[in-house]
Amino acid sequence: MRRTLLAVTTAATLALTGCGDGGTTPPGSTAAPDCEEPPALRSEVPTYTPQDLPAPHPGDAATVSAVVETNCGDLVVELDAAAAPQTVTSFLFLAGEGYWDDSPCHRLTTSGIYVLQCGDPTGTGRGNPGYGYGIENAPADGAYPRGTVAMARTQDPNSNGGQFFIVHQDSELPTEGGGYSIVGRVTEGMDVVDLVASAGAQGGAADGPPAQPVSILSVDVGDR
Repeated sequence: MRRTLLAVTTAATLALTGCGDGGTTPPGSTAAPDCEEPPALRSEVPTYTPQDLPAPHPGDAATVSAVVETNCGDLVVELDAAAAPQTVTSFLFLAGEGYWDDSPCHRLTTSGIYVLQCGDPTGTGRGNPGYGYGIENAPADGAYPRGTVAMARTQDPNSNGGQFFIVHQDSELPTEGGGYSIVGRVTEGMDVVDLVASAGAQGGAADGPPAQPVSILSVDVGDR
């Protein structure tokens, strides 16, 4: 076991709860033909202050829809505003600010836990929007079903920010420290995530940058 927490040190990065021998495809796998070339990293990334964290969602709508456009296709996400009002409000704020535009999904895990991690415009796995907030809607049993969208964080339970992960196979994550906030679930487009996951991580690793590069182009949300 290389790491025991979903996110460690100063980076809001996802870590394996158990390590395997390799990814789902051998090293040298080629890019899937259904994906377009991902955009270049932005030279400037928006930053905010703790005072910019918006108030929790008022709860007048139980769910809010979002469309995550990627270079490999679109994902439709149902955000659970009733269960995670602060997380959803932050998600809506960052989407409206274009924070995730042209940002790569920088990490794929294919053993022990099965997730695609996105949401860092720097592409390093260390980026955050400049504010943080606490854990909401974390399952007590650590069960994160396929299609779950949840927030990545450091060991600090108040470090939820901009990075999130999409579960591509049912996974059990650590509950120590409070677990990881579920913001919603993918209702359409899991074939996009499957396409990326099937190519594995670079070099055939069980944990690393996706061999098939995938970037968020934009996030459009429904009524707030």
